[in-house]
Amino acid sequence: MRRLATLLLYLALLLGSVVMFFPFVWMFLTSLKPFAEIFELKLLPQAPTLENYREVLFDTQFPRWFFNSLLVASITTLSVLFFDALVGYTLAKLRFPGRGFVFVLILSTLMVPTEMLVIPWYVMSTQYGWVNTYWGLLFPGLISAFGVFLMRQFFETLPTDLLDAGRIDGLSEFGVFWRIAFPLVRPALAALGIFTFLGNWNAFLWPLIVVQTPEMRTVPIGVALFSSEAGTAWNLIMAASSLAVLPVLLVFFFFQRQIIEGVVLTGVKG
Repeated sequence: MRRLATLLLYLALLLGSVVMFFPFVWMFLTSLKPFAEIFELKLLPQAPTLENYREVLFDTQFPRWFFNSLLVASITTLSVLFFDALVGYTLAKLRFPGRGFVFVLILSTLMVPTEMLVIPWYVMSTQYGWVNTYWGLLFPGLISAFGVFLMRQFFETLPTDLLDAGRIDGLSEFGVFWRIAFPLVRPALAALGIFTFLGNWNAFLWPLIVVQTPEMRTVPIGVALFSSEAGTAWNLIMAASSLAVLPVLLVFFFFQRQIIEGVVLTGVKG
């Protein structure tokens, strides 16, 4: 009976995987079809071609959109890893009045929807001239309340005696953080970095609001507007979409273990 239940469970998981994965297969295969085959009820292309990718890469601004997304996602990821770790260490290992209140205040920002923040963000961007600039795209993601929570929970698990040994050896507080504590939280940093990179790569609402010219678009905005401009040229739309999703698939493929660890680490208690 138990073997039958296990078999049925695996079959259900296999079916779910097929359902989830099939749209990606259809998207990729459609991107290899010439326009004449788009509306034929056949999954496999009869005359596969890379012309769609050539047209997307050389006849549109997709390379610039890709660069913009890569730049924004990379810088915000590095910023989050450093500052969230620093704040998390401070809240976990330093004793000062109001420490608990500050932590609760940071966590409370997680309950504020992004849709409520875009108006003050845009007003501030307009006042400081950040509209349609890289800084305008970057600043909302330079630090993360979720990252502070994750790093604080992980720093709580580090033995205080180990940090005290560094202080006795003459390290400054920042030296203790940078040379002792920071290297010991690499699993949490890897998980946080992956989540941050993917979140900023896929960001849509704020870039749509702050970007005003085609050359400043990120990949999600560029592909969305390209889809409306391309009309029924689904072969080109699927080629652009395949290129846009490629970094996300590569990150998930190579960092599956860290992603799972990140989900587990969010439940670690301090």
